[in-house]
Amino acid sequence: MAGWMWFRCFLGPHLQRVHRSQGESRPEGRAGRRGWTYQPKSLEKHTDSILGWASALWSLSYYSSPLVLCYLYRKGYICSSKLVPVSQYVGTVMVCLLGVACLRGWGRWRNSEYQQFISILEETRKNHTPSNKKKLACYDFDFSHWPADFSWEEVSNPKLLSKTGVSLLKPEPKLRGAADSVLNSLRTLPCHIVSFLIAHSFGRRMLYPGSVLLLQRAMRPMLQQGQARLIEECEGQRNKLVACDGNEIDTMFVDRRRDEGQHGQTLVICCEGNAGFYEVGCMNTPLEGGYSVLGWNHPGFAGSTGVPFPQNEANAMDVVIQFAVHKLGFQLSDIVVYAWSIGGFTASWAVMSYPEIQALVLDASFDDLLPLALKVMPDSWRPLVTHTVRQYMNLNSADQLCKYQGPVLLIRRTKDEIITTTGPEDIMSNRGNNLLLKLLQFRYPKVMTDDGVRAIRAWLAASNPVEEAAVYSSYEVDDDWCVSVLQSYKTERDVFFPWSVGEDMTLEGRRQLALFLARKYMRNFDSTHCTPLPYSEFTAPWRL
Repeated sequence: MAGWMWFRCFLGPHLQRVHRSQGESRPEGRAGRRGWTYQPKSLEKHTDSILGWASALWSLSYYSSPLVLCYLYRKGYICSSKLVPVSQYVGTVMVCLLGVACLRGWGRWRNSEYQQFISILEETRKNHTPSNKKKLACYDFDFSHWPADFSWEEVSNPKLLSKTGVSLLKPEPKLRGAADSVLNSLRTLPCHIVSFLIAHSFGRRMLYPGSVLLLQRAMRPMLQQGQARLIEECEGQRNKLVACDGNEIDTMFVDRRRDEGQHGQTLVICCEGNAGFYEVGCMNTPLEGGYSVLGWNHPGFAGSTGVPFPQNEANAMDVVIQFAVHKLGFQLSDIVVYAWSIGGFTASWAVMSYPEIQALVLDASFDDLLPLALKVMPDSWRPLVTHTVRQYMNLNSADQLCKYQGPVLLIRRTKDEIITTTGPEDIMSNRGNNLLLKLLQFRYPKVMTDDGVRAIRAWLAASNPVEEAAVYSSYEVDDDWCVSVLQSYKTERDVFFPWSVGEDMTLEGRRQLALFLARKYMRNFDSTHCTPLPYSEFTAPWRL
């Protein structure tokens, strides 16, 4: 029995923190906080440190391996006479690390707190009941060992899906003849190969730096602190969801439906940025307003598995929505999707695929990835970058957004330094402007004539509220008249977008309506890209 317990401790996860539940008494010697950091004994502490350094060195060698291999090849070290002693050294190191891991298991076995944790984990794996889940939720440990709480297969038929997962918008193929198509495929084959290598090596990591293990290690104390706050102060519930592609998605749910506030019945699903995690991300904004909130991490971020390619992102978003509806009990009409930065892609996919969703809020988001990718790459790489983005990283948020019929609010950061194509001082290069224009041009094509677009561009060029008000008043916009025109059209037609309102309107009327709509769909926030959005700026999108 003791040997079996040691073996479970040897294979067990790294325990980081113990969360004390509301009704649990405080152990002797503990401070007044609701939880405490797990304190390993001396043997476990030192062996765990050795294994941690070994893992960090492995990660560093993995990312630097192309340069190291090139250097070794040029020096003539890659040959059988050199590789044999190296393999012997590597084998010796592996045996030593195995011995260290065995000693760590021994140290864990001698710790009663770890023994209690591993017993609860094993019991929960065998019998995943709510009571066992509640006991297990008192521990923060490696999420790969956490039992799955919800799977996409529980509510959906796998036969209805393609091999890759849920459907995405694809660029329209160019029509070619059969012979021309074969010749073109052969001619562009080298470009396809290079694009694949770029996308699956440094390209994906440049786009989603939060998926880099070294960055996650550096942020681990901050992530653990944020997760402890969500669980211990906000009574958050951590869950593991299994998407249709097999990726495991780390989520955090804070339930406010029992609170007295008016917002608790609305669920806000948060989509983070390319280096954002729910532990320290945009979840805090709706939490301040008393909303029920569901946060999740991108595939490959912290506790989530996989890699954050568009298809995997959409698959993850899909299982999050299915979980909210079928496990948490929310209606789609009670869900608001809130996204920051690159999270606008999954958010726009969500409202496109589930049009019954109540509303969408996009903060510091962009219309298309390609202009931003071209900004940071050499001009000589333009054809290659274009092909790589369109083939493997096609974050076409604007196209997806135009498929949604519900209320939308866009928040533009006036000092944004990330999604501008020139610099933060050039507010007209902010890709949020293009997102607004594309949305309005789709929904109100008769209003968005050349004159209407010019009026909106003049308003978008304003960098502060005083300039905005000056532009708005210079066009003598009558808000009441605009509302009456739109309300009358909606009452008489009650049709889906695009609307033909403005077809028989004067030039001045279209300009007024264009500016009115722009101000209703977009709000400015005087800040840089990464500044947390205060709750005062998080408002419900405009409804007619």
